[in-house]
Amino acid sequence: MVLQPSLKNCLRLSCVLRTPKAGFRSTASGPLIIQSVSNDVYQNLAVEDWIHEHMDLEKRQVLFLWRNSPAVVIGRHQNPWQECNLRLLRQKNIKLARRRSGGGTVYHDLGNINLTFFTTRKKYERMENLKLVVKALKALRPQLDIHVTDRYDILLDRHYKISGTAAKLGGTSAYHHCTLLCNADKFALSSVLKSPYKGLKSNATPSVPASVKNLFEEDPSLTSEMLLDAIAKEYATQHQIDHHITLINPADETLLPGINNKTKELQTWEWVYGKTPKFSVSTCLNMAYKDAVLDVKVNMDVKHGRIEVCTIDLPEQWLPPALYSELVKSLTGSKFCPNETTTLATTLLRVCPQDDELHSRWNLLCENMIMLM
Repeated sequence: MVLQPSLKNCLRLSCVLRTPKAGFRSTASGPLIIQSVSNDVYQNLAVEDWIHEHMDLEKRQVLFLWRNSPAVVIGRHQNPWQECNLRLLRQKNIKLARRRSGGGTVYHDLGNINLTFFTTRKKYERMENLKLVVKALKALRPQLDIHVTDRYDILLDRHYKISGTAAKLGGTSAYHHCTLLCNADKFALSSVLKSPYKGLKSNATPSVPASVKNLFEEDPSLTSEMLLDAIAKEYATQHQIDHHITLINPADETLLPGINNKTKELQTWEWVYGKTPKFSVSTCLNMAYKDAVLDVKVNMDVKHGRIEVCTIDLPEQWLPPALYSELVKSLTGSKFCPNETTTLATTLLRVCPQDDELHSRWNLLCENMIMLM
């Protein structure tokens, strides 16, 4: 039976977490099923990194079960501006995280289950893991029409994607993680995974769009807890172990030494945005001002999340050349980030001549530049 964290069972969690730390880390052997008591995406991704780096996967395979509060998770080699609506994420306070594995972008919330299978690289087998998930679901609801594709997706009714896959292969160890849509917010999913940004050119790995469906839509009696339990049970059966789930706290340094530094690193701007492959922005801003529409051409090259090259082609006499040249100079080398650009624009406005017309034009240009980010 899957145990879920809550205030009323904190004592029970404490007891589970008192299992011998050394046994969890290295000296024990045999397959293990663990579940995170946290819904924080950065903490759970950090656990994946920790297990991959520290556990002896020659001695024991691991199934890690976890769920996140609303978050968008991009693959290691992806461009967040290309993959999602960052403005909407900020408005809705939805977190953005970058995995250390490849693959495409996914939306997580508590209606979405995450499964990570850890093995040695020699024993790594995505197809077998996905077949295990399908077998577990079929045991729970035999009427479900689900199958694994050659692209390592799980489809419902031969059309709707309910699970996507990503992986990380190390020198000797590997992990394969996948999602499973139970009752996720499909409106939020489709909204945030739609990029509004124009004129981006990038060699980053693009996601492949797909029609999705929740298992809950097929059978409203299904819950995330039931699915987690069924998968854990099938994993236990196939590995000939007791159906027991060990709960772990991803912030527990005594259990996972160094875990909090891993979590902090995954939250940094340098990791989430700065690891974006080099890209360019080439667009024309159609700025409505009074009774006219001005076409302003903007070109930028962005590397490691910072603006390397920036040109702004404004109509003559609309702004003093020295002023927008100063903006270009300030943007070059700065983060491709609305907050940083807002600060730069505000600072430059203080030294601009006290002229209402000039200030209005300046603010309009800066607002449009910020909208690119």
